[in-house]
Amino acid sequence: MHELANRQDGNASLMVQDIIPCLKVLEKKVKVVNATQIKEYPLLARGKVRDIYEIDADTLLLVTTDRMSAFDVIMSSPIPYKGVVLNQITLFWMDRFKDIIPNHIISADAKDLPATLAPYAEELEGRFVLAKKATPLLLECIVRGHITGSGWKDYLATGSLCGHVLPKNLQESAKLDQVLFTPSTKAELGEHDENITEAAGAKLIGEALYAKVKDVTIKIFTEARAYAETRGIIIADTKFEFGLRNGELIWIDEALTPDSSRFWPLEGYEPGRTQPSFDKQFLRNWLLKQPWNMAPPPPPLPAAIVRETAERYIEAYRLLTGKDLGVTV
Repeated sequence: MHELANRQDGNASLMVQDIIPCLKVLEKKVKVVNATQIKEYPLLARGKVRDIYEIDADTLLLVTTDRMSAFDVIMSSPIPYKGVVLNQITLFWMDRFKDIIPNHIISADAKDLPATLAPYAEELEGRFVLAKKATPLLLECIVRGHITGSGWKDYLATGSLCGHVLPKNLQESAKLDQVLFTPSTKAELGEHDENITEAAGAKLIGEALYAKVKDVTIKIFTEARAYAETRGIIIADTKFEFGLRNGELIWIDEALTPDSSRFWPLEGYEPGRTQPSFDKQFLRNWLLKQPWNMAPPPPPLPAAIVRETAERYIEAYRLLTGKDLGVTV
């Protein structure tokens, strides 16, 4: 998201091999980037994942780092390649759906970076975009195709999900008869997003704008889900963010990534249980087994958990795009 909270993490750019000894880089060395320190431009925000700099009055530099957050808490260890995977998947989807809605991307080509950023070329490679400034809507646009996660817990407790009454006797991970749009508020860094009703969402941003973002969200999700299934992935749910630029609605932040979505392997999918995944649910599940109160500081991540999380992100990229990052874990 265009995270507006400013968080100083310090510079923690390490070589991948320093984090995971068994990581083999097939083409070249790649830096793990936990936080950037670009002195030439103002740092507007350091959010859960992205560092945001102001290039000029109309342009932002968004750097997707390898920071990992879970339960709205930033983990102590970065996940190698995560930022590159998120950025490249976002570019893939935003380009695919540019005829449905314009997006904030100006360029992700290093040749278009200002010359003053040349010293940071290695650090930025694959993980940056130059983006148009926009005013983010105060709404997270969540869409659900399967019942899982917190939605499953709500259903067990109430028989409904964010104001939508659901059929009785649904199984965990079941595909819903129709896609559900379940908006939430946007929380500051360290706070928790709050699910709201559709009526509350319409009141928050206005009925006409709400109707438009709902329509766009469902349309993109429906088309993306159909495509992903041809690639062996079920997109169970996701969230989008939109902004206004000169009165025009545009797509901002990230798009259908393992951070913003639940990706399940199509092969072996079976309702009635928790599904294996290509997203950070693997990490969430590990955290839920730890003696932790979901508040900072988080528990340290074992090397095996870091490695497995990295593998899942890389595999999601390969399956969705048909391309290879040139690395193995």
